[in-house]
Amino acid sequence: MTRKLRWAMVGGGVDAFIGAVHRHAAALDGRYELMAGALSSTPERAQASGRALGLPEDRIYDSWAQLLECERARPDPVEVVSIVTPNHLHFSVALASVQAGFHVVCDKPLVHTATQARTLEKAVRDAGNLFAVTYNYSGYPMVRQAREMVLGGVLGDLRKVRVEYHQGWLAREDHGKQAAWRTDPALSGPAGALGDIGTHAEQLLGFVTGQDVASLSAELTTFVPGRAVDDDANVRLRLRGGARGLLTCSQVEIGRENDLRLAVFGTLGTLSWRQEEPDVLVFDRVDQPRQWLTRGGPGLGQAAQAASRLPAGHPEAFIEAFGNIYRDFAAHIRAREAGEAHTPTYPTIRDGVRGVEFVEAALSSSRDGGTWVDLPG
Repeated sequence: MTRKLRWAMVGGGVDAFIGAVHRHAAALDGRYELMAGALSSTPERAQASGRALGLPEDRIYDSWAQLLECERARPDPVEVVSIVTPNHLHFSVALASVQAGFHVVCDKPLVHTATQARTLEKAVRDAGNLFAVTYNYSGYPMVRQAREMVLGGVLGDLRKVRVEYHQGWLAREDHGKQAAWRTDPALSGPAGALGDIGTHAEQLLGFVTGQDVASLSAELTTFVPGRAVDDDANVRLRLRGGARGLLTCSQVEIGRENDLRLAVFGTLGTLSWRQEEPDVLVFDRVDQPRQWLTRGGPGLGQAAQAASRLPAGHPEAFIEAFGNIYRDFAAHIRAREAGEAHTPTYPTIRDGVRGVEFVEAALSSSRDGGTWVDLPG
């Protein structure tokens, strides 16, 4: 059996929602072994979390800088570092990890500014490391089926794409620890809902269609009084392949949980997918009956089949999609070690950079009354 990749986490202590998601996802396929961690911003909590997770005592670190220094000096250092901290730490930890020679998995949005994003991308390119960004919705089997169908020309020429991500958990002023840092621009970055969930929507659109955003016109709104970042966004899009698009995201729509939806319209048909019913992809063809494609069912392509673990009728969802990102990343690392060519099927540093550029362009457009802003090519 192939040796497991030695893996470390920065952030994501035992009381952190997203840290547990990363650990469960990485464990699904037996490709990783969690060996080290700097799991909290305070030494006391970092030590307590490390012990609770059963890490070796000498590999529970008080800070991410200590982790990188000590692991680099070991004869058996970790190979992968996952960054699951609040956004304001992403850039410094990711840059130092790359420069120290580690492969990196980083939560989204990648960093606060496009300048930071491009600096990090150059560091990755110069070091030759692999870098994944956990836009996990691209790991769902039926999303990969949609991508395969769109890029295969099943819809004909694309005309329009509509992507929506709506939540309601920030509809009131009072909020808990998770919301506190997400609404603080010093920690979350300059965007609120747009950065937190709008970047997921932007990446999903580009992944499925193969077309990046060329320009946009945005209106960002802050509905909750006193909030320092946006909590609602409406963005018109022009895609590089000529299609038009509409992206909306909100965290103040009461009754909405994680309502992420994608619809792709072409000259020959339409594909529709909803994250809260992730095993179904609806296919409407010109002058044909509606077709419901289901995960594990007949008629699916190789991409969807490879991303599925369970037989049809047994739901797979959020953690399994996250696991597909980790599995794909491990496969690329192993291919690199074997000197084999490998095309990434996970979101890379480039996806992270595009997400930050999208946020900056939308902020700029909204400040200028919705003027059209071009994105870098």
